[in-house]
Amino acid sequence: MKMLIDLSGGLIMGIGSLGPALAIGLIGSKALEAIGRNPESSDKIMINMLMAMSFAEAIAIYSFITVLLNLHM
Repeated sequence: MKMLIDLSGGLIMGIGSLGPALAIGLIGSKALEAIGRNPESSDKIMINMLMAMSFAEAIAIYSFITVLLNLHM
C-alpha cells in the first residue's frame, strides 16, 4: 500500500507540474513577442506576464500540497 501512495505522489507531482511548466513557457514566449512588436507597452505587458505566471505556478504548488497531504495520510 505504501508503494502505491508513493507512486501516486510521484504521478501527481509529475502531471501537476507539466501543465504549469508549459503554461509559464508559453506566457513568457508570447509576452516577449508582444514586447518585440510594441516596446512602448513593455511595462504593462511585464506586469500582466508576471501575474499570469504566478497564477500558473499556483497550480504546481497545489499539486505539491496535495502530494504532501497524501504522503502523511
